[in-house]
Amino acid sequence: MKERFKKWKRMFIADKQMRRVRPWFAEDGDYTYRLNYDSLDKNSIVVDLGGYKGQWASDIFSKYQSRVFVFEPVAAYFNFIKDRFKANPNISVFQLALGNRNISSEIFLNADGSSTIRKIGHSETIHFKKFDEKMTELGIEEIDLIKINIEGGEYELLEFLIENGWVRKVKNIQVQFHDFFPDAKERMKKIHLALKTTHTLTYQFEFVWENWKLNS
Repeated sequence: MKERFKKWKRMFIADKQMRRVRPWFAEDGDYTYRLNYDSLDKNSIVVDLGGYKGQWASDIFSKYQSRVFVFEPVAAYFNFIKDRFKANPNISVFQLALGNRNISSEIFLNADGSSTIRKIGHSETIHFKKFDEKMTELGIEEIDLIKINIEGGEYELLEFLIENGWVRKVKNIQVQFHDFFPDAKERMKKIHLALKTTHTLTYQFEFVWENWKLNS
């Protein structure tokens, strides 16, 4: 009975997310919204958190020739994108996660993705570096576009950036919120309220993708 319930729950969650992404796919969001930034050029700084296999970083660079910093803590994906961009000096790849503290943690990997929160699948140890410390180390004082797809880690990270004021140095925040823990929606709403004091929402497909642009 317990296994049947788990299977039903997985099917329900998958169906709910499918309903969410339909409008996104209908508007071809991955190739319109996520790549459409008129302010980007070859002098722009782009930070990609959750690089996966590097396709978004590749697309952004191809379109704008910006300086791109990709962070991917999972060894297999890091090795893939490091090799993918080895001939491009304008795309730097780091086997690292960025967050609100310097720690090591277990990340769980399965066919649906990876997460430090959902303990499904096999695991490996990954390393986190405080966001502000890594930016200082890289000499980055402001970011033109940050993409955040870090499987639940976006909540702690954005709360940290809002609290310490770094969020004011980011011109565009492209983020995918995840809802696989109980208070996700309420926590997201609180982040939205805080972001509204510094940024304007330019598009939102709830729990799919959204973008916040720094107020001028």
